[in-house]
Amino acid sequence: MISKRLQASLDGSVCIRDIFEEGKKLASIYGQENIFNFSIGNPNVAPPAIVNETLKEVLDREDPLTLHGYPANVGHPDVRQCIADYLNQRYHTRYTIDGIIMTSGAASALAILCNTFLDQGDEVITFAPYFWEYKSYVETMYGKLVPALCDQNTLQPDPATFEAAFSPKTRMVFINTPNNPTGAVYTEASIKKVAEIMERKEKEYGHPIYLVSDEPYRLLAYGGLTVPYLPHYYKDTIVVYSYSKTLSIPGERVGYIAMEGSVADFANVVAGITASIRYLGYVNAPSLQQKMLLKCVDATVDISIYEKNRDLLYKSLTDIGYECIHPDGAFYLFMRSLEPDDAKFCDRAKEEKILMAPGTAFGGPGFVRVSYCVPYDVVQRSIPAFKRLYDKYKK
Repeated sequence: MISKRLQASLDGSVCIRDIFEEGKKLASIYGQENIFNFSIGNPNVAPPAIVNETLKEVLDREDPLTLHGYPANVGHPDVRQCIADYLNQRYHTRYTIDGIIMTSGAASALAILCNTFLDQGDEVITFAPYFWEYKSYVETMYGKLVPALCDQNTLQPDPATFEAAFSPKTRMVFINTPNNPTGAVYTEASIKKVAEIMERKEKEYGHPIYLVSDEPYRLLAYGGLTVPYLPHYYKDTIVVYSYSKTLSIPGERVGYIAMEGSVADFANVVAGITASIRYLGYVNAPSLQQKMLLKCVDATVDISIYEKNRDLLYKSLTDIGYECIHPDGAFYLFMRSLEPDDAKFCDRAKEEKILMAPGTAFGGPGFVRVSYCVPYDVVQRSIPAFKRLYDKYKK
């Protein structure tokens, strides 16, 4: 038998991947072209050509024993320095090699930070709707996730519920912008208010409260929109980054943790993170993928492909009559369910071969997440199905 703790977590969750796998089964029955699978955030845009080119170069150039051997737990020094230099040039920051720690993507980085900072009963605040596995990362380390709310009309953080969520046990705040599941980009005004409240709470409780900026979608913002870089607004910010979306390599599992030297208890935090990498069994980020970043650190996918999908989907759904909040980033659209039970709405959508994720899974009941990282023709062909679904409710 599995642990009671894990069983309770499974019983209380809605597994997005199960929906995705169900889509594969439906495709085998009805044909792939007749299934509109908007359930999971799996990039459909090809990686930049430089990624594969660089991987081949690295394999041909590097000594295989060194390349495939153990690097330092925190990553290859040349890669860490490369990332520090890139961030400092782009964001006018003061990262050093010591503040860059390579990780197996953003998910492992968040789990590592939970292991580093949380004792039993310690709390982590985030804004609902939120990435559903935050709860798992926190609770696996015997902590408690405390959701604050976002305004349902703007999907911006609500300052009142955020401040009310704090307690002396608060150790971290997770913030994700551009956001999964909503596609919202938190404004500079929202970030400043978050920072102001956190500074006040640090003084009130007399201990550091770390702002963890989870940024896998940082470069997926549309219309020339600038995403505020959180270390500029709050000193004790730790950035978590993944190349899964910006390079379309989610299966390669590479990212980093970045901290400026001014972060509270910097040396001890770095030591704790380094130990957590070993204790949790990650050992190190993939060596080959790290070396690839030396040449690809500033490469990105063609985000205009996602933007084109977003524009068609948002206009088509709102023209039909659906209530959607316009997404400014990532590749998700948050749409209001046509009935109070969003899970039942998603089940009924399957009658039209549409697969979506219920908002309840993300702490956003009454909504559904539509993940539009799919081929453009899938969006086009899905519109009549969305219209039929809408008509079923409105007749």
